[in-house]
Amino acid sequence: MVRPFLPLNGLRAFEASARHLSFTRAAIELCVTQAAVSQQVKGLEKRLGVALFQRLPRGLKITAEGEALLPTVTGSFDQMATALDRIEAGQVRELLFLGVVGTFAVGWLLPRLSDFQRRHPFIDVRVSTNNNRVDPAAEGLDFAIRFGSGSWHGTEAQRLFDAPLSPLCVPNLAEDIQSPADLAGARLLRSYRADEWSTWFRAAGVPPAAQVNAGIVFDSSVGMMEAALQGLGIALAPPSMFSRHLASGAIVQPFATSISLGSYWLTRLQSRQVTAGMRAFSDWLFSNL
Repeated sequence: MVRPFLPLNGLRAFEASARHLSFTRAAIELCVTQAAVSQQVKGLEKRLGVALFQRLPRGLKITAEGEALLPTVTGSFDQMATALDRIEAGQVRELLFLGVVGTFAVGWLLPRLSDFQRRHPFIDVRVSTNNNRVDPAAEGLDFAIRFGSGSWHGTEAQRLFDAPLSPLCVPNLAEDIQSPADLAGARLLRSYRADEWSTWFRAAGVPPAAQVNAGIVFDSSVGMMEAALQGLGIALAPPSMFSRHLASGAIVQPFATSISLGSYWLTRLQSRQVTAGMRAFSDWLFSNL
């Protein structure tokens, strides 16, 4: 395909000006003069035969034509930047996109990720955390580490490990708890799953009449444990993911009773072709379990 000459300077000036809605601020970013940016944009407008901006006394207003052009220009520059980032000293770098449930990211992955980077220096990891609600296709993920039963449509899932839940709280709250039944009168914290505390109470032998619904609801165990650390209540969370807090004494586990409502899984879309970087991450992950 023979491409027409692309006015890259004009497109770059337009993209920066559209983000800042200012020729002056765009010029500062691009390390050129304000006049140069203005001229480059004017040249692009002349070539296209449309105005991309309305020039106002105090800045710019992008036109409908500019709005239509901007996503393509921004996306193209982003793709070029990504391609350039992948090449370093003659070595092609591979990007690995991970979506990770926040509890697993904080409690397991991040403390170990430097080891993966040391072993695979030319794989650049991009981590996005979530509250276990993730769309791998829409987010362009290579892997998603999720919590649940392992059954997701169109997905290949490899089980990592269980993460049983148990009450966790700061030491001064634990002083007022002598038996599991005492929790019925305590300030309880839970995730969006409404059955967690009732399931734990049953496992601990607390009669249904003595059980209560949990109080504050969080969309992730990370947020819930932060609330627990601040003394807002007693969390039902996986001790294995908060071992550092337990080791330091910041939180305690008043009772050994725990319940298992699922496992962590390494998942990928069946339509996602496995790359060398994905294979390296999967091998490293399972070798560290």
